[in-house]
Amino acid sequence: MSCLRFFSKTATEVVANFIDSTKEFINLCSKGHIKEAFNRFKSEIWSDPTLFSHLIQSCTLKKSLSFSKQLHSLIVTSGCSSNNFICNHLLNMYSKIGQLQTAVTLFGVMPRRNIMSCNIMINANVQSGDLEGARKVFDGMTKRNIATWNAMVAGLVQFEFNEEGLRLLSEMHQVGFLPDEFTLGSVLRGCAGLRGLDAGRQIHCYVMKGGFELDLVVGSSLAHMYMKSGSLVEGEKVIRLMPIRNVIAWNTLIAGKAQNGHAEDVLDQYNLMRMVGFRPDKITFVSVISSCSELATLGQGQQIHAEVVKAGASLDVGVISSLISMYSRCGCLDDSMKAFLECEYSDVVLWSSMIAAYGFHGKGEEAINLFEQMEQKEFEANDVTFVSLLYACSHCGLKEKGMEFFDLMVKKYRLKPRLEHYTCVVDLLGRCGCLDEAEALIRNMPVKADTIIWKTLLSACKIHKSTDMAGRIAEEVLKLNPRDAAPYVLLSNIHASAKRWQGVSELREAMRERNVKKEPGVSWLEIKNQVHQFTMGDKSHPSSMEIDLYLEELTSEMKLRGYVPDTGADMHDMDNEEKEYNLKHHSEKLAIAFALMNTPTGVPIRVMKNLRVCSDCHVAIKYISAIKNREIIVRDASRFHHFRNGKCSCGDYW
Repeated sequence: MSCLRFFSKTATEVVANFIDSTKEFINLCSKGHIKEAFNRFKSEIWSDPTLFSHLIQSCTLKKSLSFSKQLHSLIVTSGCSSNNFICNHLLNMYSKIGQLQTAVTLFGVMPRRNIMSCNIMINANVQSGDLEGARKVFDGMTKRNIATWNAMVAGLVQFEFNEEGLRLLSEMHQVGFLPDEFTLGSVLRGCAGLRGLDAGRQIHCYVMKGGFELDLVVGSSLAHMYMKSGSLVEGEKVIRLMPIRNVIAWNTLIAGKAQNGHAEDVLDQYNLMRMVGFRPDKITFVSVISSCSELATLGQGQQIHAEVVKAGASLDVGVISSLISMYSRCGCLDDSMKAFLECEYSDVVLWSSMIAAYGFHGKGEEAINLFEQMEQKEFEANDVTFVSLLYACSHCGLKEKGMEFFDLMVKKYRLKPRLEHYTCVVDLLGRCGCLDEAEALIRNMPVKADTIIWKTLLSACKIHKSTDMAGRIAEEVLKLNPRDAAPYVLLSNIHASAKRWQGVSELREAMRERNVKKEPGVSWLEIKNQVHQFTMGDKSHPSSMEIDLYLEELTSEMKLRGYVPDTGADMHDMDNEEKEYNLKHHSEKLAIAFALMNTPTGVPIRVMKNLRVCSDCHVAIKYISAIKNREIIVRDASRFHHFRNGKCSCGDYW
């Protein structure tokens, strides 16, 4: 009896010691103490090879290639390299530390593969950008599970093969697999990418039938789909019906409002999110900062920047890129450069943002110099970088340099030009007066033209008063969008410049018949965190009478300095006195007068306008900047104009 008790007690102690040793070993591995774990528990590992999995996981977390290779050698030496469990962990390790080719080689020599092995390889290929490799593994599988289908659908959607992702969902359903929350999240992102409301609503029905409507990830993906597809109301409804909201749900709502042009609502939702106790993250900040850019509300943008620093998000490259754009679009190029220089970590997105900022402010040479620095630091330029460069060249008349960059993009970087690149080149050629060359490029390019590229050429026709070509190009715009006001307005302006009032009248009649409405000119500015908005002849502002009186005095002073109103800039058939009155009350002049009345002497004035600044306003603002000794910064639909001491940064090329 005593012997039995002795053996029983000894066995219990052995088991307890083994459990304690295993716990200690796992604890060391989880903390990354790989060598210590191996050296202290070498005998246990050889007796229980499954413990290798903890060492492998530790190497994966540390992303240590040297440790990983040493450990792999030990596993081969131990004779465990044929163990599927261990091999799958090794596959996962190599894929997570970015060694796809090693993972592929290991996968090829595995004596037995199971579904898990294949799933790991599909994910590894997707993470490494090899979608073809992932599809090859997927197609070669005789058996699949739900994780297999999810990995492949997610991969297709990630690389924007959205239609193929939806087809795979249908195939998955046909062979008897029911989508889970991960599948639904992926296919809803695919629908969002396609702006496919019909397909998205079908998925929504399945979500309701399957009881997934309470899942936060599915709910956020569903709301994102609706908002990205332009149905903001349906997206908001999905979020309102969610039983609880997390940061992802808030970010989805904020991003959706930003994407649909509701910039003011974005700021309201951001404030509400903070009031109810949620802390914004880097994704929140990107959307909110972008909305400050859209509104050009510098004061609010600076407050958000302070909150970015407090939240510890000032090291995130995406957030810094948004700040560079925000400061640039608010007219503070120096602050953009400061944000760029202060960022410890940089990538191609950051450099491209700064190049774009220079281009938007007409600093073509500076944009080119920055690109050359970027190449010296061996950052790989992408298609967005070249859009920014071409844009900068087009706004500074750097035709030869712009065409060099277009060739460089294709020949050196092997990037396929997108429609945006061709539009920039057309703008570059058109502004320089090479209208025939620009038209030939549009008609011969390998991508389908849209209204934007034709309207770009049409604007160039207006600048160079090419009436015949303008009529031809306007027809191309109207073929694509019969209700687009731009061709009517631009043609009308060309006729008015030549005093062909009959042509102007016919075009306006055509607009009335087709119910086409011209977008009104609007200018706005921010003073003491309050946005003031003006339209031509606006009498709704509380200070409209004072503004009128101020403009009368200012115009008289300008005329004494030599200013002559450019009545040719007014495209209406009326006498010069009426035209002069209209010119005096253009929205940007009203905004500048209000700013001069309500800001301290010496403080720069920043005005934003939704349309291109007219030639008369451009001349007038130069006079105002000299008379009042003020820097006046105007952002129009095309670019920034910095007026100082009677001169503009654009050099009258805009």
